[in-house]
Amino acid sequence: MPVLRILHLVGSAENDFYCELSRLYAEGCLTATADPSRYDFVIAYITPDRQWRFPRSLSREDVAVAKPIPVFEAIQFITAQNIDLMLPHMFCIPGMTHYRALFDLLKIPYVGNTPDVMAIAAHKARTKAIVEAAGVKVPRGELLCQGDVPTITPPAVIKPANSADSFGLSFVKEASEYDAALKKAFEYGDEVIVEEFIELGREVRGGIFVKDGELIGLPLEEYLLDPHDKPIRTYADKLKQTDDGNLHFTAKDNNKSWIVDPNDPITQKVQQVAKKCHKALGCRNYSLFDFRIDPKGEPWFLEAGLYCAFSPKSVIPSMAKVAGIPLDELLMMAINETLA
Repeated sequence: MPVLRILHLVGSAENDFYCELSRLYAEGCLTATADPSRYDFVIAYITPDRQWRFPRSLSREDVAVAKPIPVFEAIQFITAQNIDLMLPHMFCIPGMTHYRALFDLLKIPYVGNTPDVMAIAAHKARTKAIVEAAGVKVPRGELLCQGDVPTITPPAVIKPANSADSFGLSFVKEASEYDAALKKAFEYGDEVIVEEFIELGREVRGGIFVKDGELIGLPLEEYLLDPHDKPIRTYADKLKQTDDGNLHFTAKDNNKSWIVDPNDPITQKVQQVAKKCHKALGCRNYSLFDFRIDPKGEPWFLEAGLYCAFSPKSVIPSMAKVAGIPLDELLMMAINETLA
């Protein structure tokens, strides 16, 4: 098999937080999948000023010394590189939409979902409406703009409609808490979702991977929650940013999540619902969905996260590893599916 020239698309056109998050995951992928007999890697690194860099590695030193260039020069450089495939690692909305669309225009194939699907999944209310129409259970909710008054009786969950990583998320126990929670959520967007609180049984994430056109349900990831002390997951349960700007995976470091035994009865039930979501949204290659399991064992859709960084600490590779699919095989499956 000829060596594939793969462009890793890294960074953020939005802010430094997503830039560092992208670098963290992409660096893990580059280290874990480096194989000169299979791949020749090129790195494109985008910063919030919309400048492009092509560093030798993702170390801060190499990124710092790489020359910043505007997008038209970057396109000239990329088109001269004989790129076979692009692997996206950007988590900001422009990165998940505009920059993927750019590679559609350049006719360079890429692993993962298309810009239109990513745009829908980035808006929680639209995603919920689509999967609900496909027969998936979703918490009753309402989409509010500034000045709107919630009609859902607490307890309720409030979150920005298009923010990831639980930014602006609040759990409201009493109606008197609504004003502060809404103010917090509107700091992250112009639209806010208020939805009924589903009593905690469990909370899991279900992943789907596509091989030869077939949807494969992966083992679930479960989160450590408590109905009294921690009824929902927050930003602090996912990531931690130190004073020097470095990000760390809080959940991985503190054993706040684990892979569910594939023989657990909830696995098959969630996988079936996740496949419905995958098809309804028009996903390709892979998909990832969060579900709340109520005390009766019924899964309720919470939101979609349609990305996979192919890093050992990424959720989908962690799930696949338990299913007996090592990271290098998982990446090759995705590449083959894309190039086919």
